[in-house]
Amino acid sequence: MSAFGTLETPVGVIGVESDGAAITRVTWRSTAPEGSVIAADPGADPLLAEALAQLRAYFDGALQRFDVPVDLGVQTTATRAVLLALQETVAHGETVTYGGLAARSGTAVPARGIGSIMGANPVPLIVPCHRVVAGDGLGGYSGGDTGRGLETKRWLLEHEGALPTSLF
Repeated sequence: MSAFGTLETPVGVIGVESDGAAITRVTWRSTAPEGSVIAADPGADPLLAEALAQLRAYFDGALQRFDVPVDLGVQTTATRAVLLALQETVAHGETVTYGGLAARSGTAVPARGIGSIMGANPVPLIVPCHRVVAGDGLGGYSGGDTGRGLETKRWLLEHEGALPTSLF
């Protein structure tokens, strides 16, 4: 059984799911997925408590790299390689293009396929898919509250200093 906890952030409520050994899901939702138990006391699952604390520190500007274990679930070899390349090579305050990440991953995944992989990332923020941008702009983003994906991506990149603060 998984434990689920939430955190109110400047970009909406973040939900985090832990199986006790790894963080298995980060979502923009405040309701537990089916099969998960809402942790009345996130401290009952030390890993969940640590992930929520690290996310809080990230949004407070005090954390630049997450170090909680994650479980990416069942993925193809190429998808896993892309997500791990992202997590390991694109630091806080940096961005990489879809094509650049394809090259870094050492896979044959084309830039367009990288976008699909980013959209299916089970642990956004921890594996920072918001740092992957198009060659001519932000690209897409499926995180954030419904209909606010690009606004969320822009906020995250501005928060990290990877984009100048928006004029709007």
